[in-house]
Amino acid sequence: MNCERRKSDDKLSRRDFLGTTALVAALPSLSAAQRTASPGAPGDKKAGPVKICIFSKHLQWLDYRGMAQTAAEIGFDGVDLTVRPGGHVSPERAAEDLPKAVRAVKAAGLDVPMITTAITNPDDKLTARILSAASQAGIRHYRMGYYRYEDSKSIRQTLSEAKPMLRDLVELNKHHGIAGTYQNHAGGKYVGAPIWDLYHLLRDLDARWIGCQFDIRHATVEGGTVWPTHVRLISEYINTLVAKDFLWAKRNSVWRPQNCPLGEGMVDFQAYFKMLSKARITAPMSLHLEYPLGGAEHGAKQLTADKEKVIEAMRKDLHFLRKCLI
Repeated sequence: MNCERRKSDDKLSRRDFLGTTALVAALPSLSAAQRTASPGAPGDKKAGPVKICIFSKHLQWLDYRGMAQTAAEIGFDGVDLTVRPGGHVSPERAAEDLPKAVRAVKAAGLDVPMITTAITNPDDKLTARILSAASQAGIRHYRMGYYRYEDSKSIRQTLSEAKPMLRDLVELNKHHGIAGTYQNHAGGKYVGAPIWDLYHLLRDLDARWIGCQFDIRHATVEGGTVWPTHVRLISEYINTLVAKDFLWAKRNSVWRPQNCPLGEGMVDFQAYFKMLSKARITAPMSLHLEYPLGGAEHGAKQLTADKEKVIEAMRKDLHFLRKCLI
């Protein structure tokens, strides 16, 4: 809705790592105030203005240098780099290629406050490698992959299996100095879509090292008018943000969400940003453009549309966000 209209750690096994953290647990614990005041903790989401990043999925038709320069020319503050299968950086080559991508972004005068990964399992051989490479590159947050509900398992079983993985990821995150962030993706099979399940998973974990990438589009799809309650519920864990919009459209006699440019859909951005401001949440934000853009919306390596039209769409959505944040 228009804002003007509506005011070398990859060799360390998890078993060995968790064994060493047991020794740390025996040391005197910090007070709550000391933990909160810990300098440099990624979980500090209330410092400084909101940094608006472009999700690099939409610029995968460009190399690192071209992607970075284009993002800078449009006016973004940073880039949310894809470090996942089919992304700008291959997970297997994170140690070699992520520093190159980050250097290209910084050379263009931008920051890389977050990356998007497929990480869900602390035992996966690539998890520690990616976290180590990201941390060494100065990246503070990584978006995780998703846990999914399966018909063969009960809801309780799925959540019970996810909980210990998240708990161990927190320890790895703390070790590497980077915070995980889980997106509330819409859809009946996605853990986190209802928000209540995600809160159940996160509520006993250290918010400095694990949190929620709050996606207002998905929250509105799944929550309708109750999304403000969801913001309130999960607010202490929101450490990154996503901006995108949608409309309900009827296709083949079925109502489905249809993505659209910011301000043209169902999302009440004015009310949403007002809530974030009241909660003093200024976490970095990733702009997603999921509506038709010649393949850029799907992370295509080659465009079927005029690149200038794609860039102009990004510029328009960014301008909308800037006005909302004033």
